[in-house]
Amino acid sequence: MPRISGSSVARPMAGIGLCIAANLVLRFLLELGALAAVAYWGATMSSAHILRVALAIAAPATVALVWGIFISPKARIPTGLYGRAILGFVVFSVAALALHARGHTQLAAAYWGLALVSSVLLLAWPQ
Repeated sequence: MPRISGSSVARPMAGIGLCIAANLVLRFLLELGALAAVAYWGATMSSAHILRVALAIAAPATVALVWGIFISPKARIPTGLYGRAILGFVVFSVAALALHARGHTQLAAAYWGLALVSSVLLLAWPQ
């Protein structure tokens, strides 16, 4: 639908653009949250200190690697819109499970809910 200056057509299109931008910001914050959640999970494991340090480094590195290869807009192996939405949701779900495993159930549920909303919006309004 063309944008016509000064008409009512421009307002809904601008509203959708704002929602898309807000979802991109939310998705970026969820990505950062996933890195933090898996690092926290690794750092707070009940095992030897060296293993906790290794997990605190390796877990977010793995998440970043998967994100960069398959999910990011400039992914090495593009997975398309559905792949980005579904794989992104899987990564966010792993982060929510990591929070839940460390006893942060309410935070995990809120994080997972935001991830679900963001993933659905990504499919509804391709970005």
